[in-house]
Amino acid sequence: MHIEKNILDKVNEWLTPTFDQKTQDEITEMMTSSPKNLEESFYKNLEFGTGGMRGIMGVGTNRINKYTLGKNTQGLSDYLKRSFLGEQLKVAIAYDCRHNSDTLAKVVADVFSANGIQVYLFSEMRPTPELSFAVRHLNCHAGIVLTASHNPPEYNGYKVYWQDGGQIVPPNDAEIVQVIENLKYSEIKFDANENLIEYIDVAVDEAFAKSTVDNASFNTSAQARQNLKIAYTSLHGTSIKMVPKVLEKAGYTDVNIVPEQAEPNGNFPTVISPNPEEPEALTMALALADKINADIVFGTDPDSDRLGVAVRNNKGEMQLLNGNQTMVVMTHYLLDQWKKSGKIDGKQFIGSTIVSTPMMLELASAYGVECKVGLTGFKWIAKFIRDFSDLKFIGGGEESFGYMVGDAVRDKDAVGAILLMCEIAAQAKEKGSSVYKELEQMYVDFGFYKEHLISITKKGIEGANQIKQMMVDMREKPVSEINGQRVIMVEDYQNSTAKNLLTNETETLFIPKSDVLIYYLEDGSKICARPSGTEPKIKFYFSVNTAIENVAEIPAAEAFLDTKIANIISEMQLN
Repeated sequence: MHIEKNILDKVNEWLTPTFDQKTQDEITEMMTSSPKNLEESFYKNLEFGTGGMRGIMGVGTNRINKYTLGKNTQGLSDYLKRSFLGEQLKVAIAYDCRHNSDTLAKVVADVFSANGIQVYLFSEMRPTPELSFAVRHLNCHAGIVLTASHNPPEYNGYKVYWQDGGQIVPPNDAEIVQVIENLKYSEIKFDANENLIEYIDVAVDEAFAKSTVDNASFNTSAQARQNLKIAYTSLHGTSIKMVPKVLEKAGYTDVNIVPEQAEPNGNFPTVISPNPEEPEALTMALALADKINADIVFGTDPDSDRLGVAVRNNKGEMQLLNGNQTMVVMTHYLLDQWKKSGKIDGKQFIGSTIVSTPMMLELASAYGVECKVGLTGFKWIAKFIRDFSDLKFIGGGEESFGYMVGDAVRDKDAVGAILLMCEIAAQAKEKGSSVYKELEQMYVDFGFYKEHLISITKKGIEGANQIKQMMVDMREKPVSEINGQRVIMVEDYQNSTAKNLLTNETETLFIPKSDVLIYYLEDGSKICARPSGTEPKIKFYFSVNTAIENVAEIPAAEAFLDTKIANIISEMQLN
């Protein structure tokens, strides 16, 4: 097999004494036994995407290992010193349940401390939202989480947070990457200053739990909280550290944990994927719910930023909600609570993303607040909070099962979102309603919106090229009609343009560049194409809607919208 010279140059660098003998031995073995794997491991450097840096663990520049993470950390250390001249720098570090997360977190801590930076390292795995909280709570300049979210077991990752508790955004992200790229591996300082590493746990846990209860509780009676029967699974992840504690602190006593999935395990042995977006992941929790007649089901991903929710429908059956549905239910409830408290005066906003349901815009309009819409990823909502400090953030989310209640945590937060959903469910049950009925009434009041997602996986070098070509083809061969409906607007976030196909006018999109295309059809349908920033996938998002007069019209309206989505998918040849 022929291997390109630039790849071989990288391989030879990793065979020098800068790298330990074990690493060199693994590379030597790959050169003879698996040249294809060698190529995949070195053909590029791992890159920062929408959710930080994620990759398969192993040796090489395109893998997660002590050297790639050490280089990141050395670069970040240099950048922090340059950005905060003369200050005693502080960083917080957390990690999840994945293989090697604890040892990689210690490597990261060692490098920071070797650079004279004070490190607060969680003594055991903790949820990602707790790290976001800890950055501000401990007055840190930055934070790191070792996690690959819901990716398969062979993955790990590295998320970087700034001093506001949000993930890094422009211009910091590009500047940090530039510093990292200019570093040599031989410049990494691995020799720890243990005096600068402080282990944290209970005190931060208590502060995080108190903050969560304060932010996500809304005068639910003690009786209503005790009467809500909850089924919950951590899917072998970190939420087991905080969700039961927070629910108990808030007064929810009937919390039933799926025992087979309560033990943290980086192999995620009971699920195909530890992703609450996948219905299969909640199979055991749904079975428990039916066994004990639970009112609501929750499941979280390994680092506890995403949550899956199931509620009882009008037939008494457990029904999974999608991320858009949980987002609008929580946002509507928050807006209603703020309105009842007289706290809405036009200086508030909610947050969403360009691939999420347009129903969020309808909610904002109805309650007289702004809806700020950014690119995929909660770092953009965190940036809104920072950039628009004259406005108060109420809550916000995205379709991929993430939500953020208030601004104490600046990333998606399954811990706070679960408590908020419990408040909604408990109050609805107390008044003879349900979460499902509340959602149905929202469809009457604000329009019946239905969304659908298709993810197409393309792995490796060839897959990345295929995804790139799909986006090129859509740009070079634009469609003017889909499913009998004219395309009236095309937004191209890579070119920062919004073209009105009816008037042929083009406007500039004042939003960071991203490889995303969105089509708007004349009937209000919306279609988005976006390569994933963290997985080898291209995603297509569909949103359709119709008006209904009462809940009795929902079944017919849903069948109508399902057919519309199926027709669009068929016409775009995405079946």
